[in-house]
Amino acid sequence: MSLQNITTAPIRTTQRVAEISWFNDIIGGDTEYLGVLDNSRRSSYEHCRDITLEAEKLGFSNILYPTAYTVGQDVLTFAASVAPETEKITFLAAIRTGEIHPPMLARAISSLDHILKGRLILNIINSDLPGTRENPALRYQRCNEVIEILKQAWTQDRIQHKGEIYQFDMPSDPVKPYQQNGGPLLYFGGTSPGSREVCAKHCDVFLMWPESEESMYATMQDMSARAAAEGRTIDFGLRIHVIVRETQEEARNYAKKLMLKFDEARALEIRSRGEDSRSLGVIRQDELRETADVDGFVEEVLWTHIGKVFSGCGSGLVGSADQIIAKLNRYMDMGFRAFIFSGFPLIEEANYFADLVLPHLPNVSMPRLQNRIPEEIPVTPLTTAELI
Repeated sequence: MSLQNITTAPIRTTQRVAEISWFNDIIGGDTEYLGVLDNSRRSSYEHCRDITLEAEKLGFSNILYPTAYTVGQDVLTFAASVAPETEKITFLAAIRTGEIHPPMLARAISSLDHILKGRLILNIINSDLPGTRENPALRYQRCNEVIEILKQAWTQDRIQHKGEIYQFDMPSDPVKPYQQNGGPLLYFGGTSPGSREVCAKHCDVFLMWPESEESMYATMQDMSARAAAEGRTIDFGLRIHVIVRETQEEARNYAKKLMLKFDEARALEIRSRGEDSRSLGVIRQDELRETADVDGFVEEVLWTHIGKVFSGCGSGLVGSADQIIAKLNRYMDMGFRAFIFSGFPLIEEANYFADLVLPHLPNVSMPRLQNRIPEEIPVTPLTTAELI
């Protein structure tokens, strides 16, 4: 169901703009048919580099690099290697808290931020570490502490942290970022109350997976209230797949083509590989799919069959250019200010979207809009600061 009347949720970015991002499946999954591992589009350095460069050429302001323990590219390694080949696009790098010793994580982020000259955002991930099943309370505590350490590293002369998991008292010079006014923006997604509290306290953009308009709007109201209780405001982002064509019929026919080689047993095997495959967010994606019609639609253009294969974002917009543009305008009216799109295959669908939809959207860079990227080279130990 859709909302009848829309009042924009309380958000940080009151301008009616949106950061339009594409997705780079550096962890594998780019394919022409859902549920088929595509050898010609495997997660090689070359293929993933081509996705990044194509997204920049087409005018996307940002690109997401996800993280998972699957065959493919490591986020920080890949981002650092491809960064010098780019000039404008911002990198949204997914970081699972706890994988890297926090001061060294801060140092890696600082190095990448300088290579990109500030074109860096972090997607904070709070899932289990690969190969483990952890107590959620431990994960939330660790995530809070890592973010607090990063923020101290970016804004203070010393990292002075005394937590339940980490204790540090050390200089912050080696980890100073290129970005100013708080360092890189933090994007965060998570459905559980513990995850929501982490985002409300620390992060800048709450990322969501597609659900009904009513359900997403209720989440936005809840998150705005939680952030307000912390004396903060946040923005909202939507991670969603898309199929756009000149007509609705063409788009729906392509969606059917994607499912031509679908095999339930094989799809279940692929889904179970994800660290988030048992998360509350995935469960809600499954519940949404159960309400769909026989073709997988729960709203006129919201299609849920993708969730039969992928454990994360399980739905996409399918329709004509006019339908997709209208739907995105409704989402912006609700309060969404960032969108992360993907399609199958990634390069081909990026071109459809860039041709039919992107020119009609108020595309911005969130780090620039929020004054994180300085106009002049900042004074840091990695630029022109006096070395001590």
